[in-house]
Amino acid sequence: MNWNNWPRQIHRWLSIAFTLAVIINIIAMVQEKSSVWVGLMALLPLTLLLLTGLYLFALPYATRWRGAGRSGG
Repeated sequence: MNWNNWPRQIHRWLSIAFTLAVIINIIAMVQEKSSVWVGLMALLPLTLLLLTGLYLFALPYATRWRGAGRSGG
């Protein structure tokens, strides 16, 4: 796998993990057996999704910024 595809692949798998955590949380709430760790279970993938999403969002701007520095001089 190409190095450039790793952040996208990680982001995809994190989205699957987050979706599963939300489904487990909903099932626990319906069964009224929810505990604190079930509610917090979705926060880890959500935090990592935020970080990888911000990286993927900033990536085109960073490459454009680096490319402008080279061609300007």
